[in-house]
Amino acid sequence: MSLSELKSILITGGTGSLGKALVKKILQDYSNIERLVIYSRDELKQWKLRQLYPESKYPQLRFFLGDVRDAGRLKRAFEHVDAVIHAAALKQVPAAEYNPIEFIKTNVLGAENIIQAALDTDVKKVVALSTDKAAAPINLYGATKLCSDKLIIAANNIKGKRNLKLSVVRYGNVMGSRGSVIPFFIDQVSKGVLPITDPSMTRFNITLQEGVEMVIWSLNNGKGGEIFVPKIPSYNILDLAEAISPSAEKPIIGIRPGEKIHEEMITAADSHSTLDIGNYYAILPSDGKLKASYLSLSDNYKAVQNGFAYNSGTNKEFLSIDKIRELIKLNIKSNLPFK
Repeated sequence: MSLSELKSILITGGTGSLGKALVKKILQDYSNIERLVIYSRDELKQWKLRQLYPESKYPQLRFFLGDVRDAGRLKRAFEHVDAVIHAAALKQVPAAEYNPIEFIKTNVLGAENIIQAALDTDVKKVVALSTDKAAAPINLYGATKLCSDKLIIAANNIKGKRNLKLSVVRYGNVMGSRGSVIPFFIDQVSKGVLPITDPSMTRFNITLQEGVEMVIWSLNNGKGGEIFVPKIPSYNILDLAEAISPSAEKPIIGIRPGEKIHEEMITAADSHSTLDIGNYYAILPSDGKLKASYLSLSDNYKAVQNGFAYNSGTNKEFLSIDKIRELIKLNIKSNLPFK
């Protein structure tokens, strides 16, 4: 069932950056959607979103206050919902190190609640958002998201005869997302100092619009059991700093606890079950059944080489300083003096 056939969609974390962008996209492009449910725990953010989309003009929008930790509330919210986009999560790496149980409750037990609510209702598709930090995690946030990914994928084994497909979308840093390095650097420009953790550090980069398009693509194309990974560029932290403020001082301060020099989205251990499917990679279950199904779809789909790893440091595509500036101008509101 594709998005054009769906009648009702629920977005957990629907008042976050990606959630709001998905709401805008769905309302613009999919007039067939009769109910679009925003599920989140922040009443102020819901109120603000209501001001942008008044009920008189957008009667298909529904707002549910609730937490993914609350299994009963989720089950009630999932009634008469065809598809769920699970975007709710606790995400800040340092906060996870100091508050591990809180992250486990939201990211791990919350994912299990999503699964159980989907199994108990008539939900047909679940697409859960992941992170590059879930691949070979070294911090607690990444570990909780890896657990979430595993739970979502494994749920396809216990759905029985239900018409339910669950998939995961894993991508790198969303350009300009809260708490990420780009808005931090932009805020630091006025101080004339951009602290660099490590001069060789790299990160994957995806725009908010690209993230939205990938979620929509996964809803339309996911068979259930995949972890989809986009082919996106990387940037070097020094190039990013130079793009934002060439004249700023750039002292080296060392990496923070739980940080990697380079991020991964596919590890070498996953290479035997990973396919190249065009604009994306698909990490598939190791039993090979879904892999065979995908290979039968297109001659252009192919298995990656054994030992293949998708790493921001060895990535084939890197953003230049000029390209970074161009993307910031297009995607982030700032007072930077870019021409």
